[in-house]
Amino acid sequence: MAGEVAKKTPMDKLKTVLNADSVKAQFQNALKENAGAFIASIIDLYGSDKYLQECDPSAVIMEALKAATLKLPINKQLGFAYIVPYKSKGVAIPQFQIGYKGYIQLAMRTGQYRFLNAGVIYEGVKVHRNILTGEITFSGEPTSEKAQGYFAYMELLNGFSKTVYMTHDEVVKHAQRYSKSYNTPNSAWKSNFDEMAMKTVTRMLLSRYGILSTDMISALTSDRDEDIEEAVQREIVNEANQEVIDITPQVRLDEAEQMETTAPEGPGF
Repeated sequence: MAGEVAKKTPMDKLKTVLNADSVKAQFQNALKENAGAFIASIIDLYGSDKYLQECDPSAVIMEALKAATLKLPINKQLGFAYIVPYKSKGVAIPQFQIGYKGYIQLAMRTGQYRFLNAGVIYEGVKVHRNILTGEITFSGEPTSEKAQGYFAYMELLNGFSKTVYMTHDEVVKHAQRYSKSYNTPNSAWKSNFDEMAMKTVTRMLLSRYGILSTDMISALTSDRDEDIEEAVQREIVNEANQEVIDITPQVRLDEAEQMETTAPEGPGF
């Protein structure tokens, strides 16, 4: 058996864990009839990313289950959630991350928002800040395609509204301080700065002023890319009554391999 296990490819090991009954049950509990399609998307993602294949398959599935619990697809093209591999002391570690579209999706599910938007403010547009009220407004037209800042805006059904705006330099400083991935070579900060910046202002807006639903609390505490400010984190924990939702698969890779000498092929795997 040892020789047989040693011959398994990373994909074989991933399928072995995914075929464990306890793992399938957790995806089933989270996604019901959509569990099969989501599991297939994990296999597609893992098979198409050579860097992700350097990660422990069990760890990849743990991160994918976080997305499943929040009902966010992990398809890169959709931009709702990602599983991104990083190197720590030479070891590849997968991390669950939420895109700004994912945060907006979770917020809209509460049914409490009239408007929720994020975007880029280009050079030439004037930014007006009211120090007393905290209101931020914009005027004028862009004079170039260079970003000078980023905004996130929300308005609740009860009329409460808020805008968060950060200049490009403020985003960079914030990312350098709080984002674990900012300085990594394959970081989304390097390939898609604008999207990551919009995520930063959206996350800041919702964590400070938004509706802290159960899903939103789980998202803010599960997204491992960015460590939000300590004070905000403390508020979130208090709001959740310090309850931590355990969404870690109960079967590890070695346990799954002990149960199955071969990885059975499921439909579409």
